[in-house]
Amino acid sequence: MIARLSSPVPVPDAVALLAGRLLPARVRAAVADAAEAARLYAACRGPQYAEARQLLEARLRAASKVLAAHNPGLAVRWADIPTLITKEER
Repeated sequence: MIARLSSPVPVPDAVALLAGRLLPARVRAAVADAAEAARLYAACRGPQYAEARQLLEARLRAASKVLAAHNPGLAVRWADIPTLITKEER
């Protein structure tokens, strides 16, 4: 019997690149767009950036829709992005 590891094993960069190359182009683009939108969302703080945050949330939803259509496990969850969780939700 093979026991599962209690902690996740890190994936080498070469393996991650190889796995990424096997994804369709639209899914790779959605992954990149979601990562960029999440990074930019974290930088948009304060009330003056409310409109920018709404646009970035729309980009995240669109990317998540593409990712979920390919594999539901790839969908972007709001809990994955700490800056999207407000104090009321914690």
